[in-house]
Amino acid sequence: MIRLAVFGQPITQSLSPRIHRLFAEQFGLAIDYRAVEADTDTFRDRVSALAAQGGLGCNVTLPLKREAWRLAANRSLDADRAEAVNTLLFREDGWFGDNTDGGGLVDDLENGLGTGVRGARICLLGAGGAARGVLAALLKRGADRIVIANRSADKALQLARKHADLGPVIGIGMDALPEATPFDLAINATSLGHHGRAPELPAHLLGDDGLCYDMNYGTAAEPLKDFCRSRGIRYRDGLGMLVGQAALSFRLWTGKAPATAPVLAAIRSTPAGRD
Repeated sequence: MIRLAVFGQPITQSLSPRIHRLFAEQFGLAIDYRAVEADTDTFRDRVSALAAQGGLGCNVTLPLKREAWRLAANRSLDADRAEAVNTLLFREDGWFGDNTDGGGLVDDLENGLGTGVRGARICLLGAGGAARGVLAALLKRGADRIVIANRSADKALQLARKHADLGPVIGIGMDALPEATPFDLAINATSLGHHGRAPELPAHLLGDDGLCYDMNYGTAAEPLKDFCRSRGIRYRDGLGMLVGQAALSFRLWTGKAPATAPVLAAIRSTPAGRD
């Protein structure tokens, strides 16, 4: 029996247990994957308890990704770029931390939607933890240019400078966004959807056949989805990214690469949760 878990707050509606059970079924593996409520005060003790029970690893979601990054004895380059860990693997020399969010996003864009990142003009909306988790993957995949647009221009500039060695990226304030258009792809990495709001996108943000990709899903994706539909903009929520990043975590733990398409189809057929 492979023991795994996902830690976060809130966590009761997490889709991760079902996603990983479906992955395990593809290989005939027996897993015990549980959703565990934890905050910054209880996280370390609960992760330690999982390890003591023979746990192989865990996923980490809000608000614990920075705490998991601090906890990991060794980390991937992607995790250190993001200063956040969403996957922990238990090893004899301590916990290894990785961040699979960027890989999950790129996989959904390219393999799920047929939207190439290489050579694309990309607008990344937001400069917080969600943006940090995916920026390196987009640049390493060969984007033509990335413009980070954030309410605080300084925060966008800081994030851009930290990643400037990976490719062409700049940071601007949201008020300067109309002057930077058009883009092939806009990625919403803000948390506005959790407050019932959508980013204020300028007209002509996207070129012909451009795509607006929302890293949110479920109820948090509704505001931007409604906005895009009212303006005839192609839109996609982040459920495919969730499944994609989970597949990379599963591979890190087990060495097996699950098929994501049938799992995504199964998850879309049921009410959305959160992670």
